[in-house]
Formats: sequence, structure tokens, C-alpha cells
Amino acid sequence: MSTLLTQATRRWQAADPLLPWPTLPTGCGPVLIGAGPDGGLASAGTCDHWVGEPGSLELAWGAARRFRLTPCVAGPDVADGLDRLLARWRDHLAEVPGTDQPDTAAIVTWPSRDIGGVAALRRRGLAPAEVIAARLAGRSGADQPGEGRPEREPDAARPARLADVLTLDQLRIRRAEAADLDVVTRLGLQVVRYDAHFTSVTERLGTEAALECEAAGWLSGPAPWTWLAERRGRPVGLLSAERPPSTAWIAPLSVAAPVAYVVLTFVEPGERGRGVGAALAGHFHREADASGVAVTLLHHGVLNPLSAPFWSRQGYRPLWTTWEATPARAIR
Repeated sequence: MSTLLTQATRRWQAADPLLPWPTLPTGCGPVLIGAGPDGGLASAGTCDHWVGEPGSLELAWGAARRFRLTPCVAGPDVADGLDRLLARWRDHLAEVPGTDQPDTAAIVTWPSRDIGGVAALRRRGLAPAEVIAARLAGRSGADQPGEGRPEREPDAARPARLADVLTLDQLRIRRAEAADLDVVTRLGLQVVRYDAHFTSVTERLGTEAALECEAAGWLSGPAPWTWLAERRGRPVGLLSAERPPSTAWIAPLSVAAPVAYVVLTFVEPGERGRGVGAALAGHFHREADASGVAVTLLHHGVLNPLSAPFWSRQGYRPLWTTWEATPARAIR
């Protein structure tokens, strides 16, 4: 097993230096093994079973029951090794009661730049659902040539337009306070409703109450990492983030530390394209960088037509891709 982990580490580091060393956490049972054509160890993985607690906000972000495979695959034939492991996982899930129910999902989080596994994931019926994107401290979209950012003139070379000046002059970014709980909850709920078009995000019966409870926690500290954008005193945008060490749940996905996490970002439809989102992100990034954050992570839907181009312009790029099959037993 140590040889397998060493080989996987070398491949991951070659693909993306931000990736951590692969590990196999304790799962629901014995380690699943994928044997190579020669009978040797080609892949291994553990499966974790998760059941959402009624009334929790986490239930809004996906299926009520989730089965997550943590894979470790050696070379040279990554596609074959992962395919064999996915077949073992499929057989495992077939024996678990209820994995054929609609509100279940089988999930694999795979390094975005490790393209060797993509064919196997697709062949087994999983589809890319979400991206975990990363921004290193001090990074802007202009620092990432060749990563999908369209060519544009430097800001200094673009003549200022009256509309641009008016848009910026009328916009105010301020830190949210406890008195803004209703506004933060309302805008946060719009994130859930918008993302539901593209992923398994679902507004459930207790989602609004759970979001209000979470938001109250975000706003309870002396300097919350939650900001509102206001136009003529009317809230039109929101960004809320977690400081380290509250990000311990996602920090292991990056070798850089400490880690911040963007929980929610929303801009009213009529305000999109007017610099509101960029102003919110810039305000947050300046504070995160000044606080010593090494990398900021966030989730966005693969099919969301706004997220990928926007976050790329803010200096983010894909680190992990979450692949999903619903129901869980849909894996081929």
C-alpha cells in the first residue's frame, strides 16, 4: 500500500503542486482493492457513508444520503486502475440498502488536472458536478495566462467610461453586522435557488431556518468575514467567507496553508456585469491576504454559466472536480 501511495503522490505533484499527498481515510468497511492486469495492486479506495441531519444546512448542498469514494491510483494506466476500483465500489454500493433511492448520490472528488482518470469516471456513469477552485494569496486573474482567461487590454490602456465611473461611485461595500441577518439570509437563499439549476443543491423544508442560524454565527464575531454591496442604500450583493481554523473541514484538500473558504457569493440579477461581484471579491481578498491566508478555496457548479469565468477573473482555477451519480446505485 505504501508503494501505491508513493506513486500516486508523484503523479499528483507532477499534475498540480497544490495537491496534498493522497491518503486513505477510514471508510465504512475494508479497503476496496483494484488489481491490475498482472494481479498487482493498481488502485485502492475507501467508501464513506453520510446521512444528513434533518434541519441542517448541509442537506441543501446535495443528496440526503451520500456515498463518497476516496481513490488512490498508481500508474502507468490510471484509467484502467480507476476503472477497476470503480467496479469494486459499484458492487459494494449494490449491497447497501437504499442506494437506489432518488435522494442518494455516489461522489468521487478527483484532481482537476489529473486527466488520466476522466475517461473511467465517465464510462462508469459519473458526471462532473462541482469544481473546488483555488486562489493563492496575491493572485489575480491577470496572473494566470493560458488558463482560460480571454485576452483584454490592461486597465490603464482602457479609457474610463462615464457609465463605469457612475457604477463605481454609486456602489458601497461594507462589512455586515448582526442587524443585517435578514438581508444575509435572503441573499444567501438566492444562492441555493440559483445553484439548484446546475447541481444537486436543493432548497428543503428547513433550509431557510438553517441558513439563518448559520448566518447568525457568521455575524456574531467582532469583524465578520461577510460583506454586503449596496447601491443607494439597497443591498445588491453578498460575499461570506470562513477564516482558518473554521476551514479545517476543507483545508486538507490543499497543500498550502492556512486556508480560507468562500461560503456564499451572490449578486442580484439586475446588477450582474456592473462590477459588484468583483468589488466584493476584491474587498475580501485584500483582507484575506493581509490576514496571512495562503490559499482560498470555493465551490462552484460545473454547469453554472457565470461562475467559472467570473472566478477565473478573480484569480481562481480548478483544483478538484466532484463527479457524481444519482441515485448512488446508478454507477455502471
